[in-house]
Amino acid sequence: MLRELLDLVCNEYTMWSRILSGGRGFGFGFRVPRECLRGVGLGIARRQKRHASSSEACMRKTTLFDFHRDQGGKMVEFAGWSMPVQYKDSHIHSHMHTRQHCSIFDVSHMLQSKVHGRDRVKFIESMIVGDIAELKDNQGTLTLFTNDKGGINDDLIVTKTDQGYLYVVSNAGCADKDSANMKARLAKFKAEGHDVELEFLEECLIAVQGPSMAKVLQPGLTDDLSKLTFMTSTLATVFGIQGCRVTRCGYTGEDGVEISVPKSGVVALTERLLANSEVKLAGLGARDSLRLEAGLCLYGNDIDETTTPVEATLVWTIGKRRRQAKDFPGAEIIVPQIKAKTTRKRVGLVSTGPPVRQHTPILSPEGKVIGEVTSGCPSPCLKQNIAMGYVDVAYAKNGTPIQVEVRKKAVKAVVTKMPFVPTNYYSGH
Repeated sequence: MLRELLDLVCNEYTMWSRILSGGRGFGFGFRVPRECLRGVGLGIARRQKRHASSSEACMRKTTLFDFHRDQGGKMVEFAGWSMPVQYKDSHIHSHMHTRQHCSIFDVSHMLQSKVHGRDRVKFIESMIVGDIAELKDNQGTLTLFTNDKGGINDDLIVTKTDQGYLYVVSNAGCADKDSANMKARLAKFKAEGHDVELEFLEECLIAVQGPSMAKVLQPGLTDDLSKLTFMTSTLATVFGIQGCRVTRCGYTGEDGVEISVPKSGVVALTERLLANSEVKLAGLGARDSLRLEAGLCLYGNDIDETTTPVEATLVWTIGKRRRQAKDFPGAEIIVPQIKAKTTRKRVGLVSTGPPVRQHTPILSPEGKVIGEVTSGCPSPCLKQNIAMGYVDVAYAKNGTPIQVEVRKKAVKAVVTKMPFVPTNYYSGH
């Protein structure tokens, strides 16, 4: 069975090989076949069965694990978790279904936490670049954990709720690092007499994404979805399940929500949503190609501890007040970069010929190495190769002709504005 799974994944994803590392949480990559071999525990010859059992036993499982298997989910290792990479439908079918209808993604492996106490905003702002104090009640923002060298430790979403706490969601691949960082900062804050408490949540998290999301979800929601705009959040009863936090956000570029739901209700909620013919399950493979079309970064690929927010074109995440105060980790390095030129910049690329992969060299028209691809795949919507990567700033302007080195041959490419596919976030209009 494991060998059949590997053959299926490798055959379908030869043109979709990605990296299945670190992040995102707000995103997923996919590497075939090496990570699949490791993920499903396949060894060589006699070691196959033993390796598989050992690997699977070590992996964490979400509450929906058995449900995924029952629905035909093909499970692989991702950030220490056993997660579905696809279901019975092909990767491309799942991708297009999300763009045209609605899909459910299990993202319960992501780290959810709450920050309580009078000094909760000061606490979280001591680690991130965002201006949380300026947020309205139940409004959230994408922000970044940074380090003293100006690099990005992780990307996360912080929501300022009207319930007296901050709701925080960060990446599965960085969970240990993020939790250790938050705990260490908590101890420091409490030692200084600040009023703050940290709570890590056990709730499940599912993302319901696609243009028909509102039509599907509204009949079972106590709140009016037309009033819940992009990056806002509410506590609600969803199809009879109480205590759900519904946040209008996602990682696909489509209108969607992420629902934090008690473990006891997640299977029932997923089944109820799937009862609508508009809705299908989708896995990590589709999630990665969807986020790349939307121009969204994958932590560990496109951003990491060595890239600054300015290099990554994420300056917009740095609050104006925070820039002036320079009171976040790495500010002395990051803030001057906003006005001065950095030596490299993250850009989008469109290329001809074979699809480009992570670590593909980016070349000038004369053949000089000017950068490297960090994510790439054929776009199901555009039917052409798309990628993002870092290039010398002299080549970062949209429309600049460049080359990428694929199979030791130079292939024509052009620097392209992102997102590659227009986003459809709900603004209330």
